[in-house]
Order: sequence, then structure tokens, then C-alpha cells
Amino acid sequence: MSYFGYLQDLSLLQSDCLLPHLNVEKALISHTPPEPSPCSPELSPDTLEAMMLLDQNAILYEASKADEKAESTTSITPRFAPPTSSPLPFEERVGFWISQTENIPPSTFSSPLLPPTLTPLARKSVNINKMSLPIVEQPRSPPASITNSSFAAPPPLARLSHNGRPSTMSQLTVAAAVVASRVTNAVMPDQAHPNTTSDEQLNINSSTINQQASLPTQHLVTATALATRTNEEVIADLKRDAHAPAGPVNKSTLDGEDDDANDDGYRSLGDDDEYDGTQPAGRPKKISERKRRLHAIAQNHLEALLRNPVKQPKVKPEDEQFQSARWLVNQSENRKIITSPREYQVELFERAKQKNIIAVLDTGSGKTLIAVLLLRHTFAQELEDRAVGKPKRISFFLVDSVTLVYQQHAVLKANLDQPMDLFCGDMGVSLWKRKKWEEIFDKNMVIACTAEVLRQCLHHSFISIDQINLLIFDEAHHAKKDHAYARIIKDFYAQAPSTSPLPKIFGMTASPVDAKTDVRKAAAELEAILHCEIATAADPSVFQFQLTSKQEVLATYSNLGPQFVTPLFKQMESKFKKNKILSKPLAFAREAARELGEWCADQIWTFCLSEDELKKLLVKTETKYYANAAKVQKPIEIMEQQKASLVEAQNIVKSHTFALPDFNPRSATSKNLSSKVRLLVSYLRERFERPTEDKCIVFVKQRYTARILAELFSHSNIKTPHLFVGVLVGTRTGVVGGDNTSLRTQIVTMAKFRGGELNCLFATSVAEEGLDIPDCNLIVRFDLYDTLIQYIQSRGRARHANSRYVHMCEAGNQEHVQMLREVRLKEGILKEFCTALPEDRKMYGNDIDMDHFLAKERTHRVFKHPATGAILNYKVSLTVLANYVDSLPSTAAQESLRAEYVHTVHNKQFLCEVILPEESPIRGAVGRPASTKQIAKCSAAFETCLLLIKGKYLNERLLPKESKAPPAMRNALLAVDSKKEAYDMKTKPSLWSLGGIPGELFVTILSLENPESLDRLSQPLALLTRSKLPELPSFVLHFGKGKYSPIQIKTANHPIQATLSMVNQVNAFTLCIFDDVFSKGYEPDISKMPYFLAPVHPNLDLGQNPFDLIAWDLLKDIEEYQVTWQDKGWEKIKPWLTEPDEFFEDKFIIDPFDGSRKLWCRGVTREYKPLDPVPPNTAPRKGTRKRNDNIMEYSCSLWDKARQRRKLDENQRVFNAELVSLRRNLLDEFNDQEDETPKKCYVTLETLKVSPLPTTVVAMAYLFPAVIRRLESYLIALEACDLLHLKIRPDLALEAVTKDSDNSGDHDAVKINFQRGMGNNYERLEFLGDCFLKMATSISLYGIHPDNDEYRYHVDRMLLICNKNLCNNAVKLKLYEYIRSQQFNRRAWYPEGLTLIKGKTATAPNTHKLGDKSIADVCEALIGAALETCYESKEMDNAVRAVTEIVSSENHNVTSYADYYQLYKKPKWQTAPCTEMQRDLARQVEMQHPYHFKWPRLLRSAFVHPSYPFSYEHIPSYQRLEFLGDSLLDMACVNYLFHAYPGKDPQWLTEHKMAMVSNAFLGCLCVSLGFHTHLLVFNSTFQKQITTYVAEIEEARRQAEDDAIRAGKTRAEYSSDYWVSVRNPPKSLPDIVEAYIGALFVDSEYNYSEVEKFFDDHIKWYFTDMSIYDSYANKHPTTFLSNLLSINMGCEYWTILTKEIKNVDGSKPTIFSMVIIHDQVVADGRAESSRYSKVAAAKKAMDLLEGLPLPEFREKYCCTCKPGDVVGVDTTELHGTAI
Repeated sequence: MSYFGYLQDLSLLQSDCLLPHLNVEKALISHTPPEPSPCSPELSPDTLEAMMLLDQNAILYEASKADEKAESTTSITPRFAPPTSSPLPFEERVGFWISQTENIPPSTFSSPLLPPTLTPLARKSVNINKMSLPIVEQPRSPPASITNSSFAAPPPLARLSHNGRPSTMSQLTVAAAVVASRVTNAVMPDQAHPNTTSDEQLNINSSTINQQASLPTQHLVTATALATRTNEEVIADLKRDAHAPAGPVNKSTLDGEDDDANDDGYRSLGDDDEYDGTQPAGRPKKISERKRRLHAIAQNHLEALLRNPVKQPKVKPEDEQFQSARWLVNQSENRKIITSPREYQVELFERAKQKNIIAVLDTGSGKTLIAVLLLRHTFAQELEDRAVGKPKRISFFLVDSVTLVYQQHAVLKANLDQPMDLFCGDMGVSLWKRKKWEEIFDKNMVIACTAEVLRQCLHHSFISIDQINLLIFDEAHHAKKDHAYARIIKDFYAQAPSTSPLPKIFGMTASPVDAKTDVRKAAAELEAILHCEIATAADPSVFQFQLTSKQEVLATYSNLGPQFVTPLFKQMESKFKKNKILSKPLAFAREAARELGEWCADQIWTFCLSEDELKKLLVKTETKYYANAAKVQKPIEIMEQQKASLVEAQNIVKSHTFALPDFNPRSATSKNLSSKVRLLVSYLRERFERPTEDKCIVFVKQRYTARILAELFSHSNIKTPHLFVGVLVGTRTGVVGGDNTSLRTQIVTMAKFRGGELNCLFATSVAEEGLDIPDCNLIVRFDLYDTLIQYIQSRGRARHANSRYVHMCEAGNQEHVQMLREVRLKEGILKEFCTALPEDRKMYGNDIDMDHFLAKERTHRVFKHPATGAILNYKVSLTVLANYVDSLPSTAAQESLRAEYVHTVHNKQFLCEVILPEESPIRGAVGRPASTKQIAKCSAAFETCLLLIKGKYLNERLLPKESKAPPAMRNALLAVDSKKEAYDMKTKPSLWSLGGIPGELFVTILSLENPESLDRLSQPLALLTRSKLPELPSFVLHFGKGKYSPIQIKTANHPIQATLSMVNQVNAFTLCIFDDVFSKGYEPDISKMPYFLAPVHPNLDLGQNPFDLIAWDLLKDIEEYQVTWQDKGWEKIKPWLTEPDEFFEDKFIIDPFDGSRKLWCRGVTREYKPLDPVPPNTAPRKGTRKRNDNIMEYSCSLWDKARQRRKLDENQRVFNAELVSLRRNLLDEFNDQEDETPKKCYVTLETLKVSPLPTTVVAMAYLFPAVIRRLESYLIALEACDLLHLKIRPDLALEAVTKDSDNSGDHDAVKINFQRGMGNNYERLEFLGDCFLKMATSISLYGIHPDNDEYRYHVDRMLLICNKNLCNNAVKLKLYEYIRSQQFNRRAWYPEGLTLIKGKTATAPNTHKLGDKSIADVCEALIGAALETCYESKEMDNAVRAVTEIVSSENHNVTSYADYYQLYKKPKWQTAPCTEMQRDLARQVEMQHPYHFKWPRLLRSAFVHPSYPFSYEHIPSYQRLEFLGDSLLDMACVNYLFHAYPGKDPQWLTEHKMAMVSNAFLGCLCVSLGFHTHLLVFNSTFQKQITTYVAEIEEARRQAEDDAIRAGKTRAEYSSDYWVSVRNPPKSLPDIVEAYIGALFVDSEYNYSEVEKFFDDHIKWYFTDMSIYDSYANKHPTTFLSNLLSINMGCEYWTILTKEIKNVDGSKPTIFSMVIIHDQVVADGRAESSRYSKVAAAKKAMDLLEGLPLPEFREKYCCTCKPGDVVGVDTTELHGTAI
């Protein structure tokens, strides 16, 4: 068929549509010819004609904005990072913090200040000197006595006292306290807080700034390893190289990257460091032409970004004259300040509190929000009235339809916390008695009902008008004639006595006109009936920016042709035209033939005369007959004849052959469908060709049409696999075949549409008005509207991104043209009417002419900058502030940022509050009282500008400072170095360095718990030390073949008083073990021996005298043997000849000539002779000295020359022996492969030696290397704890400093260079310590800086917990020396400092290579170990001290947990008197969680959204409490996971913690606790999102409960993960859960057990089975992008490329990712790892592409991909689906 302009611009109707008197140069819809497409794909014959846009100018503008956003780059902020971005680069703000602030004397103001007129509380809001600023005092120079050495690491704490023993900790602490107190007194700032008067508020000078920096000092740590630093010193240290001057002694830079390095300075588990473009060495890259082109495109885009790194300002002054105040004033004359809908909502709300109004606002602009706020305000007044004994009154929310009752009740329930109910006529309320109604009115605060319900109650006097405090009329335009709305007012409100208290009235409508009538007359009548005034925005179009940009298009179908009838219709009409029951189907079929086509016209009969419908018609016929029979008697035959007629009609339909709908998709032609239907089919098939998230509503006038179209699109040749249609019509009954939809069916249909089961609804007018239908991006007016309000309301449904509103019109149809013209004309008249309203009934918002009001204000203030003379006055402050907000960084997904102004009235004067976007570090200010709203607004802007000047966010010319880098780039400064350094490493504990002849020895017994597992008899050994060892834990030794035993380490309480002879004996025994067992001979210098060994009696009892534990007889025997050996020697004694056979049983044999050869001698054998061949299966000899000629030669290890000189006895005895395994690392579990080789052998002893050591001692001695290695590691780890003044369990201390691979900390990576047998590494403790560090610093900052905003909290906390700060401090302390990074080395365990006289030199390495992140990780692990040490006692003092030692900052300077609360000073807003509403809130919340709040206003703060004006309740928003509660909740969740799953690695813990603290779960928890009803929010979008989410999460829970019932469980046993499948909630819901936890914590005086109780009561049960959340963390934005492009759009020619950019400051490189579609860069993102940069780019791309129609996507990106397209490109670097 031939289309007459498939989709046209409406302005093309200008010539025959616009009224004659209108100026044609100003068309109602302007039109600009479209620019040529950047690519022009050749159109195929079946391609539909190009869609022409309604307003090309607007579209081009939006496109340019989209292009601008697509070219901009932002970085992903890690989860711990501040959610906002500062407009200043980090270096400039640091410079501000540490520089001397300029003085701005009061003389710079050209006029005196106005006298203060505020109340004390309000004055505090305005007093800028007391408001929180990111300013700290300039650091003072330390006194001469304090040098840099005060920051160096102190010497080890194990110092000697006068008797040679270490001093006790208490002695050392006292000494350190004196030094620390001197340092503290020298460097701490003053605490002066002089009071300032209101006249001094503009004196922004350095003294004021310094006063803000003073901190409480009464709880300073008395002795820390590092001197406490001020915030400026912390920042200065972070800017310096971490390794200079306090770096490692032996530092060398390694080649290559450090696998330990994290991607940024934040604590982030599971970060992926790999750069996706790298390939293994030696593997050649396959670079195709396609890839080269993509890289060239990416490089060009990147270079363009680098040339223009920030968004260019709209006006960029180039010289001095344009940077002056004069330039700003000139700009303010012609610049329109961007307005916010919230301002109009605030004004309408304020007006509604004072008088009766009808709010006329566009659909979706927040009328219901105003109603909710008004109800909340009414509740507060009602509670106060009831408290003083006034009679109860109730509010009514009246609607026009049953469906809206349920919908609006759901909205109220989701947003209000007072009792409420709903009623409608279908509930049988007309039969209820007075007592029941009185009970209902008594227990509820508000009732949502149809107007008729209230009307009947008033008529029956169940309630009187004076018992109602508020009447809300939804869709108030219905109040006319005898409508229930009008009757309530006329019969009861207007007739009430003048002395009777009347309710407030609030009406809501998108248009006061709902019929073809005069707009002005209808509006005036509506005002008169409802006793209200219409109030609206001065320019209603300002609300359109809140709705996403939508385009209206005109779809024109060819002329329908003349009227005709189908053969089936002729047959039906000829027989049944007099049948009244079938009259409506007949009339519809007649019109439908021309309008819809033959197939559609005939389909009416298939459902009008179906079996079910026929039964209803027959019953209806009988009912009607008997009803009329009472009036007029008629023969029964007439009834039977009518019934027979219906049966006959059904038979005709059954016998008729219905053709299938005919449609040719290529030519878009059909034999039985009209051009109108064909156009709709073409459009929907094109739109839903592929999987899509689109939602569409097709509006029709009649139910029949809706049903027929739904039936049409169910046929396979019409529908697409991705189009799922449904029908939404009213609940009216009585229409033949009219699909008498029930209310439940309506609700289910909307739920399916909302959930995506349906994506296209054929709807009647029921979908236009009121119903909560999800935002759609396609609205099709299949049948045009009849009235203006139908057009406005249906257009309001197109609220989704990239939405389209399609008018379907018939070519040449003047009625359609007239309707298009009429609705636009009437909309213009309506706007003119609103514009002509009196000034007091128009809400101006920001669109105000200031000059008139400022001319009367002669005393307003002026600020003159002392440096440049730039002038800031009331008027220009609006522009300055708007310019500043415009300079803030924003993402492509955000609308333009704007300042918002909220007006309130106090003492008949206006107060205005400015609320800046979250991206601003300064969140706003409250102005001074003024006589007009305009002046109050200027005052608020002026005060905010002063704060920006004070914070140096505006420069000396009042221009915003450029923000060259978003937050993530600033974080690069805090990231640790990615390279490894060589650091010194302690090899032995300081305890071993205590030399000299000992006067006493402490006995530590080393024994096996399961000695039988050794397969050889053993006896314990005693380790004798000069100082008592701490209590050390047991650990496991592994002996192969699955055998193991814990080793017990027990130290006697009292030492042995040692004599010189005793010491000589134990020294000789120790040296004998080293010589015989380990082939190391040392000089017998007692003073150098670090420790001694001694045998222990087998039957030991630690309770006995330590002296009696030692086997002194054995020591004496060995001492004598050593003397004999030295005097005579083995060869002279010749025991192999002289000793009896029994002597050699169970002896330890050593080879003097081969130290690696040790044997267990079993005894003499007579089976072999020395010259016999070596028996088979003998343990083989290895090395160059192996000789296997015979047994005697096999036994000799002499070198060849020495052997030739030696004559051996050929008749000596042969001994049966067993080779001793040389395995030393018994700390590691192993499968000993040596067991496969024979151990048995036969030897002669002439060239060997029998050791005097008993085999039981030797067996234990072989375990000693592993034991002493682990014991020394314990001691070194404890030294690290002593360095930090921490008492940590030895096992946890060692775990905290153990790094067992090159990439410890990369929890999801394969271990590189894994060191076996080191025990647990630091990863789990680091996970725990990281969380406690976050919580501890959050608590401290909250107490020290109670007035800081959330942004400042995040920045200050980041400075404390970032890896760079932790690493810097650890380097100063030389903490790297204590890190254990090397596994057991059999050559490195020997004691140091002894002179070796025999054996190979064995030296342990004393350096190791560490990445900075590893050092920072160890710091966090030590915090975790300090916390875990006190887990049983639940004390946190140890961990608090650890944080103080490690962060070394005045922002965390406490020694015990109790000190935190002493830092907190209750703010005035918390202790101010509370209202009845606030007390009621506390009562309600206490019912959900059994905690009684002492401070209800603190609890109220947890539910105040940032959008809610401060001036309403003078309570700050929940952001501060949310900051605190977030860290507390994290700690509770981590603590639970850490102890409930002790075997899980940090990667698993992190992924499953994500589920516990996710927004999805916390939103679910919020709703289950009912917290969402308490939220004070002033944003209609948030309100709608909350209502929708509440409905979905409650439905998900109901389904889970039903599933439990079906599974044979109780309803309470439903699956706890029901929330996973529900969409993410509005961010405010999880925020208030965290804020509540913060409020609970503060109100309980920092009682952490209350947080744990909340976790146990409400969170823990969801996560008793964590396996159901194993895959929760696998969702990823790039996955969603891949599905959108590959599945929804069918595009296979896309990729995500990454590029690395080196930073000039030497910090970690930045990774850029770019989404490229058909050679066009669509979006980009930057971060410090490829993972996060791709996430950023994917999110931006999703924001741009989601909801875009498939045809427009293909046209915009020249996409011609076909299913199955495969692009032959190497995929090693490209991350698209196909490329």
C-alpha cells in the first residue's frame, strides 16, 4: 500500500490547521528541516518512510546535549568513596587546608548588616561562622626540641633493665607517656571558640577558620608509636613519597608490576588488576584491519578528551573586563535561572496549608506528593490537638473510581505512617451500621474511598463535616452537576454553620476542564463548587523537564474509503436488527468494517456470542422479561423467541468461516485489514522486532476495539516473538461481549505490565486518568482524544526516556485536523488562563523579576572581595550560585544540576533555604528573614555564596574554580605504588639478642600431643631461654601419609637458677644436636648462644620444679662423651670392634664425611659380610661419592684419594640400618615421594659414627627446625604488636603479618609464588580489620566533627583509611621488618651470631620484596587481630588502640572504646523539645524494634530525606547518620560472616557480604519493618518509586509465602531470598535503614550491642543459609549492556576498548574504557582498573541507549547487523559479543 506520510511532524498541518488570527511565524509546534544523517544507508523497498519529528529544534538540541554527554568522561567512585565530587582539584583543596587563609575585614561590605531577627535555632542555621566547613588550622612549626626523629620508629620495646631482663610494659608505657605528652602539648592547636555576633557573620577571616579546626584534647592517647598528626600533616604526608626519608634501608626497585597492588587507595576486595589488552610473552598479537581501525577511533576520542578534559562553561570570559562583577551583572540580566519543580511543590504545599486550593499541574509533576505532605502536616496538627483534649477529626482522600481507591491507598500506605483504611461500594458499605463506622473513624487517621461512600456516610449522619479535617479530591475536574464530589460540597460543606470548623480542601487535576466547553467558564465553576482557588505554576511547561524528553509524532494512514459492510454483517443485520441485546455489536460491526477492516468487523461476533457469553445473554433475557412482566404483562413466548434468536445468531457465527488476518510485512498490504490497522501493525512489529524493555499503551475509545486488536496481535503472522499484549478496560458491566473486567483483573494486568510479562496494552480511557501505570516510552493514540484533558493525561503516560507519543490521523480527515488544532489551542488557552490568574495564585519558583523587589530593599548587603574588588550583591548572587552549580561534575544520566529554593513562613516573614546538589561539598544555607519571598531567596543565595567563598570553591572573581578531575582521579593520589620494593626483614626475634652468661634459665617444654603419629619413639625437648617466653599456641606438624600431631609449647612459671656447670652441660648438649643431627659445628661460646636445648624426662609434670624436668643424667653422659671423643677420637676407640652387639641396637648413626647421610641402626646382622654385594632394594647412594661395589664401599663416603690411603677392616660386623629422611619443612602437609624409594640398607661402622644422643631425643630434634621456625615467627609477630602497644594473641599476631604469596590480598586470584607451610595468611584478618577501621574512623569523625556533612566525612575518612596513609605510617614504624613472607628454609633456621667451624654456611635472607599494598594490608590485619583477640569478651579497646596507632591522626586519637562517646556533644537540634508527631514516630518504631529512644528528634533525623527542607522541622537529613550506620552495619555483617564461616576465604566473604549490605536487601528490610512509611521526602519521583517498589516487594513476599504453602510448609517458612528477583529499591530506603542503625547507636550512647541486637533480630535470619546467595554478586553492568546490544538491538558490531593513560604526577595510570558501536564512540569511563572503567562506560552507554526505539538505534548508529552476523576479529582485546 502507499502511505501518506508514515510519521509526520505536526507542524506540517500548519497551512490548514492553525487558526487564522494566530501568527504563522510562531507555529504551535515549530519545525526545522532535519540535518542530513551522518550515514545514509540505502533504503530497501520495504523500509517505512522516515519518521519526522514533532519539534525538530527541540530534538536537535537534545541530540547535541546527548553528544556532549557522550563525549564527557567521569570516573567510577568506589563503594567507600564519597558519593559526591568536589569542584576543586584535590591539590587545590589541600593547599587551602594547609595555607594561611586570607583576612576579609568587615570594611569590605558596603553597607551595615541587618539586625538579627531570627529565633536562636533559626539564627544558628544562618550563622556561617558556625557552619561546618572543610577547614582546619594551619600546622604550627614544632619547637626546636621536637625533630623529625620524633616520627621515626622507636627502638624495640624488649629493652634490658638493670638486671639484664626486659622491662615490663607498664614501665615502658610510663616512660613513653612522658615523651608523648610533651609532643602533644607542642603540636595540638588551640581550643578557643569565641562567640560571634550576628553582625560578625560576614567577617570571613583566618581566626574564624582556625577556630573551626580545634579538637577536643582531653582523650588523647598518652603513648603511641608515632606522634599524633594533625589533618594537615596527614595530607602533607600523603602528598610526599612514602619512602622518603623514612624508607627502607635497602631499597631496590623491581622490574614489573606488583601483583599485590590494588587498583586504588580504597579498601576494595576482589579488584581485577589485569589489563585486558595484555597477552602472554612470546605470543604474537593478531591485529586485523578492523582492530587497527577501532584502536585509531579510540585513540582519536581519547586525544580529544585529553585536549578538553572538563566541560566548557557556557560563557568563557577571556579578559579582565569579562571577569569583573560588571560582567556577572550583565549576565544576570539576560540569563534565566534554571528552575526546579520542587520549588513549585513547596509553594503549593505552603498555600494548601493556608487555604483551599485546586492544584493544576501536569500529569506526573507531583500532585500526589503535595497531598501526602498535606496529610502529614494535618496529622501533626491533629496529634497536637488531641494531646490538649480536642475532639478527634479524620481526613478523607476521595477518588472517582474503585480502582483508584486501591491505588491511592497503596500510595498513602507506602508514604505515611499513620493508621488508614480504604472503602468502596463493592465492599457492601451501604449496609454497615453507625457503630461500625464509628469504630472505623476512631481507629484511623485517614480513609481513602470513593466519594459516594463519604456522601452516604454524611447523609446517614455517621460522620459530620466538622469531624473531618481534610478533604482531598483526586481528579477534581469531576466536581460538577450531581457528581458525588459536587454533592458533598453543596449538601454538607456549604450548608455547615458558620461556627462549625470546616475541613481544608485540596483538589488535584491536570486540567480543570474535562469536556468541550469554555475553559475559563469551566474553571470558574470548578472553583465555585469546591470553594477553592485554582493555583498553578506561572509557567506549567517548567515541569516538562522533570519528565524525560518525549517527542510527539504524527502517524498518517491513507484514506479509509467509503462505508461498507461484510457478508456476515448483512446476514446478522437482516435477522437480528430488532434484537436490542445485539444492537451494540451490530452498530460496532458496521463502523468497524471501514475503520478496522473486514476481519476485525467480523471478529466482534466471536466473543459476543461465545458459549460463556451466550449463557449470560440468555439469563439476561429472562431477567429482563420477568422484570418487565411486573409492569406490562407479555406472553412468555416472546421471551422464548428472543432466546431462540440468540441461539440462532450463535449458530450462524459457528457456521461462518472466518479468514485469517492477512498482512504482507514486506509491502505492508492486507486484504482484510484497514489502512489504520495496517499502520499500527507495521509500527508495533518494527518496534518489537527484537527483545526490548519498551512499554507501550495503545489508546482506543471502545472496549470492543481493545479486545479485537489484542486478538489480532495474538496471530502468528501479525505478532512478533517479543510483543506481549494485554487489555486494560474499565470495570463497567452490562455490555455484550464487553470483557466485563473485574478490579482484580485490572490490578493483575497492571502488575504484569509493570513486571514485563506484558509490554503492550490496548486500553480505553481508564488508563488515561489516575491509574498507577508504569512509565512508558511509547503511547499510540489509535483513536484520537475527544477532550483536552484526555490528551494531557494520555500524554503524561509517556514518562520514560526516549519516549514517543504517536497521533494516528487519517489523511485528509478534517475532523482529525480540527481535533489536533483544538487541543493545542485549548492547551494554549488553559496556559493563558493560568497566566491570567491573580499573582497570589501563581507559583513563581525561580522565575521572578527581582528588580521590582530589590528596588525597595535599600539595606541589603554587598560583599566586595578584598583581592579583586569583585562585587557580590543580592541580585547577582543568584547567577553566581547558578554558575557554580552548573560547574559541578555530572554524568550523562543526570539532568542538569540546579540549586533548589524552599520557602517557609516564620513570624509573618519569609525564610528561604538553598539546597545544592549532592555533588557540591557545601550543601546550602538558610537566608535571613525578609518581607517577600523574592528577597528571602536572594538572601539565601547570598549566604550560600559566602560559604562558597569561605571554602574557596569560588575564586577571587566569584567564578567557580575549575574541576579538572573527578573524584576517582583525586583518589589516584592516595593509591599506593604499584611496584615492589626491597625492605629489611627480621630473621630472628630480639629475645635471642640477650647474650651473656645466664644466671637463670626459663624452661619451655616442646612435646608432641600425639607422639604415636611420628612412627618412632620420641621424648620431649626443653628449650631454655634467658627470658620467659610468652604463652604460645600449639601448631601442627605433618609427617606425611596423612599423619600429623600438634606440638605443645608449655613454659614453666619459674626459672631455674643456673650454675656455670649446668649451663656448660646444656650448651654441650645443644652443640651436640647441631653437630650430630644437623651437621653444623659451632664454637662453644655460651654468651652468644640465643637459646639452649635439653632432654626432658619422659614422665614430665609441669607442676613440678622446673629443675626436675631436665634429664640431667643424660646431659652428664653426653658431656663426658664429648670429652672422650675430643681426647681419643672414634678411630682410636673403635667401638665397632669392641662394643657388644646389644650396644648398637636403636642407635643414631652419622656419616662424618657426608653430613646429609644419617641412619637409624637396628642392630648387627649375620646375614651379610662387608665384601658382599650391596643387597637389592637398598637405599641408593646419591652424588659423586656413591660406590656400590660392596657393603663396605657402600658405607664409605671418603673421597677417592682419601679412600685409597685408607685400609678398612674387611672382617668387621655388618649392621642393619634405615636411612633418615632429611625433610625439614614439617609445617606443610605433604605426600612424601621419598617413601617410594627404599630406606633400608646394610652398612659397616668403621667410616661412620654412633651418636651419643638417644634416638628418642634425635627423633624430637628432627622436629626442632620447624618448631623453632614457627616459634620465632610468633615472637617476631608479637614484637610488632609490642611496637604498636597491642596485646594480641600470638596465633593471630602471626596470621596478621603472614604474606604467603606474591599476590596475597588479591583474593580471587591464583596464588603466585606460594610459600607453603606458613599457616594462615593475613587475608581474613585484613577483611575483618578493614571493616573495623572503617567503623572506628567513622565513629571518631562523627563525634569530633558533629556538624560536618557527609561529603566531608567521606573525605576525612578516606585520608585515614587509604592504603597510602597506612603504608606511610607502617614504613615510619619499620613495620615491614616484621612481615613474614618467606616459607621455612632448611638452611636458614639456624641461630645467628655463632661462629661456624664445621659444615656449610647457612645464612637466612634478611630482605624481602613487598608491595605497598601488602604493607597496608598487614596494618589492617593487625587491627583485625586486635579485635579478634577480644572476641569472647566483646571488648573493642584493643582494636581501637590499634586504629589510633596505625592511622596516626588527630581525627582518631582515642585509646578505648568508651572514649568515643566522650567525644560526642549532643547538638541542639537533638535536645530541642519534640512534637507529638515525633513522639508518635518513636512509639511506632519501638513496636518494630524493641528499643526506646531517649531522643525522638534524633530518630526523626534518620527518616528525613535530603530533599526535605530543613526549615520545616529544623532537623538535619539522615545523611550523617547514614554515614555512621553504614559502617556499623558493615561491621555487624562482617563479624557474623567471619565467625559463622571460619573456613571461607575473603573473596567468598566479600561476595556474600555484598548481599547482606546491598541496596536490594536493605530496601526489602526497610519495607518489612515499615520504615518507608516514616520517610519525610519532598520529591514526587522518589514517592512514586517507593510506592511501586513497596507493591513489588510485598507481592514477591506473598508469592514466597504461597510457594511455602504449596511445598507443605507454613506460611512463615517462606524462602528468605524472595527479594533477590525484585528490582533495586529507591536509594532512600536502604539509606534510612542505615540511618536508623546510626541513630540507634548514638541514642544508646554508642552501645554497639544494640547494633548487634538489631542485626540478630531483623537481618541474621535472612542469611542462615548463605548458599542461596552464591551467585548474587555475579551481576555486572557490562552484562546488561551486552544483552541490550546483542539481544535487544541485534547489534553484533560493538566492543569495549580500554586504553591506559600515564599520570604526570607518577601516580597509578588511569584506564579509559570506550563503548564503540559501528565505529562510533558512544560512551566512555575512567577508573584505575579496567574492571571499573568498563563498568563506568557500560553504565553511561546504558543510560543513553535504554529505551531507544530499534529503528532509531539502527539509523543513529548505521546498524545493519543481521541475526547470525559474525565479525572475524581477534577477541583477545575486544569485549563485545561478536568482536
